[in-house]
Amino acid sequence: MNIRENIPIADLTTMRLGGAARYVIDIKTEDEVAEAYAFAAQKQLPVYVLGYGSNIIGRDKGFNGVVLVNQIKGMGAQTPERTGNVELFSYSGEILDDFVTYGTKLGYSGMEAMSAIPGTVGAAPVQNVGAYGQDIAQSLVSVTAYDTKTAKFVELPKDQLDLGYRHSIFNSGSEIGRYFITKITVKLHRGQLEPPFYTSLQAYVDEHKITDYSPDSIRKCVRAVREGKLPDPLSIASSGSFFKNVYLNAEEAKAAEAKGIPVWDGGKIPSGWLIENAGLKGKEFFGMRVSDKAALVLINESAKTYADLAKARQAIIDAVYAKFGYRLEQEPMELGDESWKNWMVAN
Repeated sequence: MNIRENIPIADLTTMRLGGAARYVIDIKTEDEVAEAYAFAAQKQLPVYVLGYGSNIIGRDKGFNGVVLVNQIKGMGAQTPERTGNVELFSYSGEILDDFVTYGTKLGYSGMEAMSAIPGTVGAAPVQNVGAYGQDIAQSLVSVTAYDTKTAKFVELPKDQLDLGYRHSIFNSGSEIGRYFITKITVKLHRGQLEPPFYTSLQAYVDEHKITDYSPDSIRKCVRAVREGKLPDPLSIASSGSFFKNVYLNAEEAKAAEAKGIPVWDGGKIPSGWLIENAGLKGKEFFGMRVSDKAALVLINESAKTYADLAKARQAIIDAVYAKFGYRLEQEPMELGDESWKNWMVAN
């Protein structure tokens, strides 16, 4: 078990902000999970689990605790194919896109629209990640996790995870911090998505006259669309989609449509549309720039502190609210002593 001390959170996250974490432990096996929690208990310090770092914002004061960096690898077939379905598993430290690619190369549908989402497999059920009409809840069977309350590994079926839009028991409610996800199992099927697709994906399919909707073909289309809009977090500092979409009830959705605001799936306003139509696309605030390709993305061009990001975030929220009356919410979670204390008090 490799234990490092005083490591900047900025070096562990793709937005590249945040002070130092007291300890960082690279977790490469399931046995090391229990060892790492025992180490944290001995030091009487809180624990935060981190994967790729693409959906985490570091706070300026750092984290006086233990960050566990999930690097547990491996994937394969959980069950043989039966009647066109198959269950595949992946350990949680794998890159999510690699797992999506594995399934599509085998010819199975269920995850192809989630291609090129940055992050690890373990983060997928935490945020219930998704794109272009698919999310992990649609294919997830169960997760295997280390339960810190019982000090045992448990299997949690999907129906116990309270999965919703960017929501699960892992990121809200009383179970926050209880589990370290080590493996997920998904069920995929022979078949394919059918048009019409989400707007940007459909536009790409139409422009390139694509008629092959097989999982591998759609994966390639989704990757092309995302690569054309979203910065590579390894070369450009960002956290991907920064704001959640706005969800409305039926009455609110009807009122929004009457104003000419696009409403998807009966009640969802794309936050990128709101930001762009508030005139913010390409603009810079306190060193953070709204992407000129996808307004949903904030790029860290010169911000040095979380305080800079917080001021930029508020400026964007205020501008959208003044224009449309909707208040945006941040999607990435946060890591730092202040956020951790608030978390523990609230839950």
